[in-house]
Amino acid sequence: MGQNPYNQYKKSAIQTASQGKLILMMYEGAIRFINVAIENMPEKRYDIVNKNIIKAQDIITELMLALNMEQGGEIAKNLYSLYEYMNRRLVESNLKKDPNIASEVIKLLTELKSAWDIAVKKTNEMQQSKFVQPQMQQQSTDYQPPDKNIPGGTLNISG
Repeated sequence: MGQNPYNQYKKSAIQTASQGKLILMMYEGAIRFINVAIENMPEKRYDIVNKNIIKAQDIITELMLALNMEQGGEIAKNLYSLYEYMNRRLVESNLKKDPNIASEVIKLLTELKSAWDIAVKKTNEMQQSKFVQPQMQQQSTDYQPPDKNIPGGTLNISG
């Protein structure tokens, strides 16, 4: 029997996404899972809270593992420390069932997602500019009107 069309679409989106887009999707997923956990804390649905916090922690762990510490230098080290901090705070939030701690992690993830969103857009713009021919940009300034001394060089519509 065939797969659900939505699941097929999600699988295709993941397989064809750029690295930057995948990172954005991971941030979105972690934020979504933490929000689900927070929504279920007041109702004391701790099984749902626990499951969703663990999913968010798994995503953050994947983000940690994806860092290239050699090429990333200081930025990669700082991100690693930040991800480590977020995971610790999610453990604490899960143990205490504290939505404020989970909200703190959402705020951090949202800020990082915004920065990545800008980086992905700039990268896409730079990649797209590779396809614009420099000649096309100069044509508008290099326009030469047709020579009136050449037969057929101008269109006479006066009749």
